Amino acid sequence: CLGTSILTDSDSFQDVVVKIERPTYHKPFLGGFKNRITGVEFHNAGSQTIPKTRPYKGIQLFCRETQTVFEKNKPQQTKNTTSTQMTKIGLYVSNMTDKLVSPGKYLTAEEYHKRRLEAVIVLQTYFRRWHAINVVQNLREEKRLRLAWEAQEELRKKKEKEEKLRREHERRLNPKTKEDFELLYHALELWKQEETERINRTLTGAERKAAFCGLLEQEAQLIASIGRHKLNADEENQQKATLRFLAKCAQPKRWKAYDGKITEMDTQYTLRARELFEIYRSISMNDIPKDERTDVLLTLRRTVKEHECKLTWEIVELIDREVDLMSREVKECNLEGLRKRICTLFLQYIKTPKFNPEVARILKVPPDPLKLYKNVNFCHSCENYLPSTEFPVPANSRTIGRCRLCCKLDNEARQREAFLKHKLILENLRKSEADYQDDAKIVFLVQHQDLQYMIENIWGCQSALSACSDLYELVMIRWDKQREWSPWNTILLTKDEADAHLRLCNLQEAYEAAFIHRIKHKHIRAKNYFAQIPAMASFLHRSDNQANAN
Repeated sequence: CLGTSILTDSDSFQDVVVKIERPTYHKPFLGGFKNRITGVEFHNAGSQTIPKTRPYKGIQLFCRETQTVFEKNKPQQTKNTTSTQMTKIGLYVSNMTDKLVSPGKYLTAEEYHKRRLEAVIVLQTYFRRWHAINVVQNLREEKRLRLAWEAQEELRKKKEKEEKLRREHERRLNPKTKEDFELLYHALELWKQEETERINRTLTGAERKAAFCGLLEQEAQLIASIGRHKLNADEENQQKATLRFLAKCAQPKRWKAYDGKITEMDTQYTLRARELFEIYRSISMNDIPKDERTDVLLTLRRTVKEHECKLTWEIVELIDREVDLMSREVKECNLEGLRKRICTLFLQYIKTPKFNPEVARILKVPPDPLKLYKNVNFCHSCENYLPSTEFPVPANSRTIGRCRLCCKLDNEARQREAFLKHKLILENLRKSEADYQDDAKIVFLVQHQDLQYMIENIWGCQSALSACSDLYELVMIRWDKQREWSPWNTILLTKDEADAHLRLCNLQEAYEAAFIHRIKHKHIRAKNYFAQIPAMASFLHRSDNQANAN
């Protein structure tokens, strides 16, 4: 408030209180003008009534209001007045820039559309020529790429075949595993059959008997040679297995962190195992100088002297004996037996958990004999009691039969068959079924003997499409990929054909009726063969119910 005095009469004043209201908002500038002579500015004034506030009722209210703006567009054409001026009396307009326009030939609508059609035909001709050139170029490029891919695939297959033949040749020359010796015995049987056929075809009488005697001697020599290779391979494989076992004991502890990094940690037990592993590898080496051999033996002696027992005393005694013989310049060949005894005893020392605590984590604990009574079977061939895992049980067998070792010996002596190809097909089949993750069971009940019967007797050892007979190139897959694999839901194809078959969505549209009928006939033969097996009966009924439901 502000107090002021105002003049009421000619000589009297009155005090008046003036209230000043200051707005809380900034007045907008609404324009104005300025006196150029005096320089005084005049602003346009505006007033705005303060909106009336609603009384508060104690409840928070919300309101939704919409405002639709109606717009209307109306085109307008403003008037433009023009005029022309001609020559008249008193006015001259020059005609120097005028043009003389004469009417041309009248063009009817039919002629106009005809001319447009001819122009369109010309444009289409050029466009189609350009499109045809592009199509031919694309086809030529696709053909070039296809031929290059086919040449590359042919080269790859040729290299794979050469590599496979080289590996087979190498496996026959230097057999290492039992599959290699199976191939070797199978090749021996094929050679024997060829020689027998040649002798029967070309010789008779006494000459034939003499040829058979010579063939028998050659076969005996080859079997003896294979036996020597097997002994050497067993010794080498045993040495490699021992080194792998010791290396596994010497590995540090590993675990994966949350960020994916691998962390390694050595404990006192892993360090001890690593030290023993290095010593064993050093004493197992051959053709090393005497000074280095002596240092290794002295290191071994200090290591085993840490524990006093009968085993360590024997190792120390053998070490002293070898050092004494080496000082007397004894030949290396005469020390082989002594060195093998030292390696054997030291390996026994390493496998003792008292001297090497880390080995207790890897050693196989012998199971409780009381728990093995129900899982032990008697082999009538070798007359030994063995666990049930040592007996191969085909799907069509009704008794336990012989153990694996007896079956292997019988195969080497009589049939000499090679099951490597069938085992590879079964292994690939089990891997592919495991990738489906639909709880497949039948494929893990089938053994390689059952798969061999299916391939040889039902599918004829060839692809159902291309008749390829190379078992290394063949695989077994599902006929209907929506159902579990079974002998009555399978097909034998090459690897390329299998990839194409699994990409099909509708088998009825992809294959001819005659081909499908032939495949169904093979499925019926497999179903009749495996229907005699009790373990397969439940799966057979389940697949029939599923097929009827489909």
